[in-house]
Parts: sequence; structure tokens; C-alpha cells
Amino acid sequence: MISRKLIHVLDDDLSVLGAVERLLKARGFDVETFHTIDSFIERANLRAATCLVLDINLNGASGIDLKRKLNAAGISPPVIFITARDEDVTRRAALSAGCVAYLSKPFSSKDLVDAIEASQQGR
Repeated sequence: MISRKLIHVLDDDLSVLGAVERLLKARGFDVETFHTIDSFIERANLRAATCLVLDINLNGASGIDLKRKLNAAGISPPVIFITARDEDVTRRAALSAGCVAYLSKPFSSKDLVDAIEASQQGR
């Protein structure tokens, strides 16, 4: 298990956000959570983050668009996209934006942890 890695989690569903935070902390990760893109942009320590877990649909905003903006700014930690609306067009957009994993809600704890640990290989 990888420990003491900083994971940022962005989801507008507070119950999902809390569950993911508890899971990751129990597995030894440092976790910072955000429930809006604005709070993420204002407070996220992107240079220290080793992985981002981003919801795709964020109250009219898009985790995919956020990933593209981060790429354009030269900030590119590994990203795992999560979504409640798994559609082919969304999956293709997420993959083209550059994600290491794409998980449909509800996803298993094992799938999320495995994706994060795989993203840390070589880091």
C-alpha cells in the first residue's frame, strides 16, 4: 500500500465526498476534499497532489473541463474521473482529456484504491 500521498477529491455530492475521504484516510492517504470547482481552485495545493479524483458533473461545471485547464497550465497529476452518468461520449471525453481511470458510481472501494495505487507507480 502507498501511504502519505496527497489525494485531492472534488465532488459536489457531499455524501460521496465524505465516503471517499473516509476510505482513503483509512488506507493511509492524506486527503483534501472540495465540493465546488471554485473551492478547488482557491485552496487546492496542486503542486503537492499526487492524484486527483474528479467528479465529471459538478452543478453545471465539468471535471473534464477542469482537467483540460490544468493541462494547459502545465499541471498534470494523474486524474481519476468518477461519474454517476456513464455515457460513451463522456467516457471518450474523459479519456481524451487524459485520465488514468474512469469509474462509474457506485464504484467499489477496491477499484478506487487500485486506480490510485496504479497512478502512483513511478512517482
